[in-house]
Amino acid sequence: MVETVRAAIYARISRDVTGEGLGVERQLADCRKIAADRGWLVAEEYVDNDISAFAGKRRPSYERMLEDIAAGQRDAVIVYNTDRLTRRPIELEQFTGICEVAGVRQLVAVTGDIDLGNDDGMFMARVLAAVAAKESGRKSERLKRKARENAEAGKPNGGIRPFGYEKDQITVVESEAAVIRQLAERYLAGESMGSLTRWIQDQGIPTVAGAAWHTSTVRSVLRNPRIAGLRAHNGVIVGPAMWPAIISPEQHRQLLAAFARKVNSGRRTPRSYLLSGMLRCGNCGNKLFSAVRGDTRRYVCQSGPDHGGCGRLTIVAGPVEEWIAEAVLIRLDSPAMADALAGRAAADDRFSALSAELQSDQAQLKELAEEWAAKGISMLEWKAAREPIEARIYNTDRQLGQLSGNSTLSGLVGNGDGLRANWESLNLSRQVAIIGAVLDYATITPAKTRGREFDPFRIVPTWSR
Repeated sequence: MVETVRAAIYARISRDVTGEGLGVERQLADCRKIAADRGWLVAEEYVDNDISAFAGKRRPSYERMLEDIAAGQRDAVIVYNTDRLTRRPIELEQFTGICEVAGVRQLVAVTGDIDLGNDDGMFMARVLAAVAAKESGRKSERLKRKARENAEAGKPNGGIRPFGYEKDQITVVESEAAVIRQLAERYLAGESMGSLTRWIQDQGIPTVAGAAWHTSTVRSVLRNPRIAGLRAHNGVIVGPAMWPAIISPEQHRQLLAAFARKVNSGRRTPRSYLLSGMLRCGNCGNKLFSAVRGDTRRYVCQSGPDHGGCGRLTIVAGPVEEWIAEAVLIRLDSPAMADALAGRAAADDRFSALSAELQSDQAQLKELAEEWAAKGISMLEWKAAREPIEARIYNTDRQLGQLSGNSTLSGLVGNGDGLRANWESLNLSRQVAIIGAVLDYATITPAKTRGREFDPFRIVPTWSR
């Protein structure tokens, strides 16, 4: 009685441009014909589509096939060509080793059989694997060189279309570009990434893939240099792109600086009070902290080692928030505000210069850390060199924070009445950004009486503009 040969068919294609898997289907059809001609049973077909055998990426189906061979469940392996099985000599040795232990001698390819049970067969398999590896290396280098050339010429790199551009990756989709511009302006205005993500979801604006927006998706769009008409390669900007910019290169630098400041500050907790960090105690000058007493929201001066205040001042949150918001809206329409923004162009130039300084210092700090990790310098040397760099970063960051408020007020100066009508519809993050761009802080003086009535004369604002 002739024993049934349980054959494993393995098919792989490293790049499925159409996304239809046609290359794999052609391989499978030829392999099935070989099995039928030999009277073998196709026990299972193992398929890895769009995975390279040279790059060293995991191939789940290939690994499962090896497990089945090792378990004695397969008697032969059929492939279209040996380079479909592997292009890495070290992987070939692993494959043949498993086959030898399991007693699998037949490796059948559409282009020719290899007997793994004799020296000649192993020699041929190794030669074919070495040739395939060399060709893959050459192909990889050609692709890398072509990618560099395309980048330096400002050409797009293919793939899925980016948000803001058509499938050709060059033509601007104006409706999406308007969204990008608004996201950029609002983030520079101080609005949180979470707030922007909720806004774009509420607007029903789809992503390119039709999936839900996440903060990481919005952040990726805003960090991408392509929206500023810049071409990057391996994370480095190599020059101008051939497609139109949606935002200016200056705005792109401002966005990167804003992201860097958020990372440095480590501030992630969302606000729950409109004036958190903006109020001062009229007794001791300490910051007021938000607190709830019963059902009433308040701002209080807190004593103790963690706060350091006098603990002798409190004010109900609602009325003071309404008063400050109204004062800001009135100030937006004042001549003083227009005068304060008269030097905006100079401020933008200063912002650009400070952003460049910040990026340079951050790169130097990273280089210093890498030098210490490589044991090129001692811990004492690292600390000594680190301190002045961190001091520069801190000072630059403060100056950038002061200048960034100009972006917040874009289109708002002289439009206080219109903003007032829509104030309640703005989310808290946006309201905070607008107030913070106009108000430096407000001092709350002690109450003259113990009455519960709100006294607006207790509020002494200090305007930043």
